[in-house]
Amino acid sequence: MNTTYQAFGDEPHTGPGLRPLYQVVYCSRASEGLQDSAVDRIIATSRRHNPQRGITGLLVYGSGIFFQWIEGPRDSIEELMVQLRRDPRHRDIVTLAETEEVRERLFPDWSMELVQASDIRDVLQDARDTANDAHSADALTLLLEQLDSGLLGALGGTHS
Repeated sequence: MNTTYQAFGDEPHTGPGLRPLYQVVYCSRASEGLQDSAVDRIIATSRRHNPQRGITGLLVYGSGIFFQWIEGPRDSIEELMVQLRRDPRHRDIVTLAETEEVRERLFPDWSMELVQASDIRDVLQDARDTANDAHSADALTLLLEQLDSGLLGALGGTHS
């Protein structure tokens, strides 16, 4: 049975035949010489295709590092990850988190939003502060801790 997303902010609901929300958080390294125009094309393509697939999320780019949080139906996310692994604009994909559960979306209004690396902490903090779901808040807290500890490298963490 297919779950239909009439708008990308629609949530999967519990019940027979409906799928939970699947999410993948990953980092990757930009390919040598990647231009800002290529990043702009990534965002434009995502905004065209993601709503049809029920995918929302954010993309952070800075200092040659991509950080992406995507959420949606499992089959859509898995198809997208196959495409991303083949994309020559980046390499060295490292999955930071991968979960599947019935919960609210963290980025319900973002078909794909580009966030500057200098703003990632504020975006994650805001998402955590407005999360109604404990699992979502916990995941965001973990990412904030990783950012602050320097584990996410060039994405703008504060090194104590």
